[in-house]
Amino acid sequence: MNIDLYTDGACLNNPGPGGWAALWVQEDEPIAETLTGSDPDTTNNRMELMAVIHGLTEPPEVRGKIRIFTDSKYVMNAFEEKWLVNWKKRGWKTAAKKPVKNKDLWLKLDALVAKTTVEWNWVKGHSGNKFNEWVDSEARSMAERAQDIGNLE
Repeated sequence: MNIDLYTDGACLNNPGPGGWAALWVQEDEPIAETLTGSDPDTTNNRMELMAVIHGLTEPPEVRGKIRIFTDSKYVMNAFEEKWLVNWKKRGWKTAAKKPVKNKDLWLKLDALVAKTTVEWNWVKGHSGNKFNEWVDSEARSMAERAQDIGNLE
């Protein structure tokens, strides 16, 4: 049986305070608590990556394919368009011969994806998909909390 992982990242002012959220869903019902986290000084792309990394780090028991739903083409295309394969072939350089950003997180995500069967699915953000809307709201809340904590310091 397939299991779905919905992920999203958010960042205020990019770069700035950020948050991420991941939710496991099976048969159109959440099957675990929402995983969340934040960073006081980050980027949206890092938060998108963190959401998928943490989701895959703490999966429920999976016997089938994991379908990852993300509104981040940056994350999805790294796998679907073979960007990651090409970055590794070029010694972690982009096609423009610049260092790949977020290499530390790409290494973690690549190792996690290699351990399972993943199907990537892009979902348009803010388009009414209830689980994408949920993780978006949670990621934004975490970014706002990170901002509030930063303002207290």
